[in-house]
Amino acid sequence: MFIVSILLVVASGLTHAVWSLFTKRSQNKSVFLWSIMMVTTIGLLPYLIRELWLNPLSLQAYGFLLLSACLQSVYSLLLARTYNMGDLSQVYPIMRGTSTLFIPIGSVLFLRESLSIYGWIGLLCMVFGFIWLSGIFTRKKASAGTVKPFLMALSVGLCTTCYVFVDRINLQHVSAISLLEVTNIGFMAALTPIVLASKQLRVEWKLNAKIILLGAILNPGSYLLFLIAMKYAPVAHISPIREIGTVFATILGIVVLKEKQGTLRIICSVLILIGILIISFFG
Repeated sequence: MFIVSILLVVASGLTHAVWSLFTKRSQNKSVFLWSIMMVTTIGLLPYLIRELWLNPLSLQAYGFLLLSACLQSVYSLLLARTYNMGDLSQVYPIMRGTSTLFIPIGSVLFLRESLSIYGWIGLLCMVFGFIWLSGIFTRKKASAGTVKPFLMALSVGLCTTCYVFVDRINLQHVSAISLLEVTNIGFMAALTPIVLASKQLRVEWKLNAKIILLGAILNPGSYLLFLIAMKYAPVAHISPIREIGTVFATILGIVVLKEKQGTLRIICSVLILIGILIISFFG
């Protein structure tokens, strides 16, 4: 089952990179993100209501679900602003790399999971690759235009770290599909006032209707794959593997967005893959 978990997480990383590309190319990031979440949220709402009706939870369990929804609300606001500020190849590695660093450390400290010395070496390879792939520390002079996207992306990564730990607890009480619906509700709740104020919902759908529908499948599908994988393997081992999406996003940035990439970024992508393989087979 561990091999199956690895495959699920790799697929999760790919789908996450693709819908992130769609978000970056959209006209209004908040409206686009709200739209792709809206489709799935409506579809999964009856499932959530039925599960909670047939299997009532304790007050504490409802509290953790509410906490997960709140974290997703913060995540959605930070995510929309981050994609408005920076390039995909700049902010994506930072957002994903932050959780790669802190989730294994946190899972070892608080969830009593373990990571071998080879796992830590692989983790360091990945983190080093993320840092240099971001391009933040390779510029001769850091400007406000560089620092602000970096800080926003870092905030997204920290928020991701928090909700992954909370969701691991929530999976003890609800199914992965119901948990996904809870996170979707939290995500949409924060963006709804912004979407209504923008008055660009019709415009965004007119321009990107097909992409929105495809994103509505890829976005929740990405996290659902990861939630399922978490049921069969320790978080410290599989969470870093999901960051292969950084490599996919870099390739998409080169091929689709025509972002300038140097030899250093290709080397960093290889370094990340090496780290992933070390963690997968020896971590």
